[in-house]
Amino acid sequence: MSDEDNDSGFELWLHDLSIDPATRVAGAILIILGSALGAMLGVLLMAADPADIMGQIGEGQSSDTVNGLVISSLDNNSGGDPIEGVLIELLNEDRTTIGSDITDSGGRFSIIDAPRQSSILYVQHPDNNTVEILLVPGDHSQIVVTLEPGDGFIGPIDMRGDSNLADSVFVGFFIAAITLLTGLAGIVGGLEAYNGNKYNRSWWLTFFGLFSRGMIFIGPLLILIGLGLMYLTRDQFTDYISSEGQ
Repeated sequence: MSDEDNDSGFELWLHDLSIDPATRVAGAILIILGSALGAMLGVLLMAADPADIMGQIGEGQSSDTVNGLVISSLDNNSGGDPIEGVLIELLNEDRTTIGSDITDSGGRFSIIDAPRQSSILYVQHPDNNTVEILLVPGDHSQIVVTLEPGDGFIGPIDMRGDSNLADSVFVGFFIAAITLLTGLAGIVGGLEAYNGNKYNRSWWLTFFGLFSRGMIFIGPLLILIGLGLMYLTRDQFTDYISSEGQ
């Protein structure tokens, strides 16, 4: 069999697919499935009410962990190195001790089960200025403390109003909403493709459905295959046929 026969056979097979309504329906089903995965992801991401999250990171959560890193100050292109053996104390506002730790070889410390209330982080080390920081445990994923040579006192440094957790919750909710909306757009695009009425509308809605990210790559892959089948059967859409006839 010649190459021309193979090519003509492949073209005939594609032609048969393009005129078969089952091909368009199969593409529509793949689009709907892929978009539904994305919509479900959006629902799962939104399942945690932001108000509940903020309640948990506020007074509703009784304790948290204070993690941090102690480094040396920069001086003449040197410094920024972790300091081992630094005494870290977490104090109540009345200066009673909540907990303490000593930095390891990597300059890291961790004080667990600290009450979520206004507290004082007291950092002292021989031959370095003592540093005092005001904070609420849990408001920061990591506290970075820079020690400078000297025998003085730095602080208090107030970090109680610098929490980015509320912004993080908003961003997470926004991403969840976009995921849900693009998933729903893809589902509508799949339904339009199933009905075979509006090609351009189906294509654009399905394109937005790609951004729903259902199961990372599985959902977008199903949508892409569905888009390919929809393009192959574009002549079956009533508005596409009418535009070709003009």
